[in-house]
Amino acid sequence: MASVTPAPAPAPAKPAIPRFTTAPTGDIPIASRDSSPSSCDTPDGSRSSSRRRPSFGSIKEDTDGIAQSFVDSHQCDSPKDSSKADVPARDMQPSPDFCCPCGGFLGWKQIRLGGKSLSRSYSDLRNLGNKQGRGWAWETNDAGRELRPTKAPEVEVKQVLPPPGTSPLEKVPPEVLDQIISHLALDVPPNGYTPRNVDLVSCLLTSRTLHAATLSVLYRNMTFPHSIIFSKALNHISQYPALGTLVRRLDFSHFTSVGLGRTKQMNAEIQNLTSKTLLKCLDLLPNLKECLLQEHLEGDISVDIVRKLFMGLPNLRAVDFCGCSTQSFSNFFKEALTAGPVLPMSLPNLKCVSLHECSTLPAGIFDLLLPRLINVTHLDLTHTQVNHSALFAIPETARITHLSLSRCMRLDSSAVVEFLTTHPAVNESLVYLNLLTDPTRFRLLEEEDVTALLPKLPDTLRSLNLGGAKVTSEHASLLMPLTKHLEELGLSSADLSVKDVNTFFKPQEQGSGALKTHAPSTLCYLDLAKVPQLTLGAIFNTGTCALLTEESYPLQVIEFSDKIITPLRERSKTQRVSVGWTVRDLGRRGWYVRDPASMPNQPADDGFRSWKVGARWWGMRKIPMAVGDVGGIYGHYMFKK
Repeated sequence: MASVTPAPAPAPAKPAIPRFTTAPTGDIPIASRDSSPSSCDTPDGSRSSSRRRPSFGSIKEDTDGIAQSFVDSHQCDSPKDSSKADVPARDMQPSPDFCCPCGGFLGWKQIRLGGKSLSRSYSDLRNLGNKQGRGWAWETNDAGRELRPTKAPEVEVKQVLPPPGTSPLEKVPPEVLDQIISHLALDVPPNGYTPRNVDLVSCLLTSRTLHAATLSVLYRNMTFPHSIIFSKALNHISQYPALGTLVRRLDFSHFTSVGLGRTKQMNAEIQNLTSKTLLKCLDLLPNLKECLLQEHLEGDISVDIVRKLFMGLPNLRAVDFCGCSTQSFSNFFKEALTAGPVLPMSLPNLKCVSLHECSTLPAGIFDLLLPRLINVTHLDLTHTQVNHSALFAIPETARITHLSLSRCMRLDSSAVVEFLTTHPAVNESLVYLNLLTDPTRFRLLEEEDVTALLPKLPDTLRSLNLGGAKVTSEHASLLMPLTKHLEELGLSSADLSVKDVNTFFKPQEQGSGALKTHAPSTLCYLDLAKVPQLTLGAIFNTGTCALLTEESYPLQVIEFSDKIITPLRERSKTQRVSVGWTVRDLGRRGWYVRDPASMPNQPADDGFRSWKVGARWWGMRKIPMAVGDVGGIYGHYMFKK
């Protein structure tokens, strides 16, 4: 992709950049460089990553730890409170009696002479060292003479610089240079205040060639943690509209107004991000491909914004309204699609749509919207009022790979099975399928529905969540073939025995005659929460249960309910010898995770899979709409709820 240089920024000495920067896949624009960072900690007591600082009010994966390691940051304190924590180390620790100069030397008069008095000269410190029998580290006494270090003669080296524009890096093709500079951008922001992407800013100031190449990386993905940064971005793009043509992603997954040291009334009075300013921003981004919104912006989503997203951005391929569930949002959404300009008969470019937890949208909205998604691939309808008639109205031209119908209480079980097994949009293309329900409130699949569904699921499937379905021992033989290509299997509340679970890890013969092969299990994640027959005693009886043995490998993560996780956590504190598994939890969920060190002969697995769309760890319950590291409120819905 050729790089574009906007007209208002002709010279690298003063590039046309705002007081913020953005980076690909989930970064946050930076505020002023003198801002104070916010504190963080992990809820489960695990160590916090030294390379992963907490983003502003977010849940995100910690790639420095084992599977299911997360960083759950608290909301940021106000700048006034944060400044109190930024006390220099020299004021927090007592000064030593004797110091030698080092790289952090503060001057002779800043060192104490054993008591409260400060040194007045170089000689005071030297005499103090002699009294203690140590002296200077570089001085020795030879016949009463002081020997001081001798400096090596300085050799002046003349550096020959290439003429401007002729360095080897500047001669690299623009497409390759774009890929190189992309590695300098941060994936997940540290927090809403501290600076980031300093390397990208440095590239802007290096040369004209790098300035042009860096701009496309800098403005490709714009992420906003709070309204101040959004306002700065909008003002700058309004001043230099050419920069708006570079933007491909508008990401509000980290957005919040909490933690800025302001009251609710002040937030209402500060008009940085409103429906008008958000619409103005969308008007300046003609090439926008991904717009990621969420519940903290639902009060700022108007009828015009919804129309703009569905009718005014021809290149838009992904839109996310995660958690928008107020009645006002529902009314605006309905008015935008039913009144005024008529919604086009097809939306060919729109491939990823998330209405996750948009529970107030009426069923008629889905009957209107889904038939127009002729090329949809990712569809998240978790906890919505979608009905089976809207599902069957999805065009046969669609090829859905990721589908979530979790907690959709208006669906008819037999119709869902028929849709999943016969409709051309899903029966041969599904990779991720989430049918999780809470059986105490609503059960989607009864025993006969599970029997009809399992044999007809495609072998393309990698993640299947049947949590809450009426799964019994009669289904163990139907589940076993699926475990030879599934990597995630959710069976919470299933009526399965230890013997049934063991069958998942037994090799199964495939083929015929001399070509028979034994296919091992491919399961890496297994959700066994609320399975009544899996007690703590049964799990640790390795003679009868294969879950915690090497036989279950590559199984890495087992999800249990709090009834199992709590004693497991206590057990890990008291036992002297590690069993090779450890407890990880976040929010309402808890996992028992295999320690990679317990399987030293097996290749390392960092959890990356292309079908996870950027997420690394296991058991996600929200479908990502854009490739990127998990962060912000999306991480909350994916792994915490």
